[in-house]
Amino acid sequence: MSTFSTPEKKEEVTSPATENSKVIENHKTAAKHHEEASKHHVEAVKHHENGDTEKAAHSTVVAQGHSNIANKAQKNVLKHHTISKS
Repeated sequence: MSTFSTPEKKEEVTSPATENSKVIENHKTAAKHHEEASKHHVEAVKHHENGDTEKAAHSTVVAQGHSNIANKAQKNVLKHHTISKS
């Protein structure tokens, strides 16, 4: 008969100030990338209006990349708020 133990997950101890600064940085990151995404979407509109679909497509892809980064930062903020309310 063998025995085994389940590895325990070590809780990371962080101070409220450290945790707060992470949340603030995530908010700033999300805001910055939302602004960048918006800028590139506006750029895509201008390219479409000028008939340059290749440049419009490029601007759209760049905007989507910024949106993805912003959404990841937002998820981290939401995780913090969800965990801290539990």
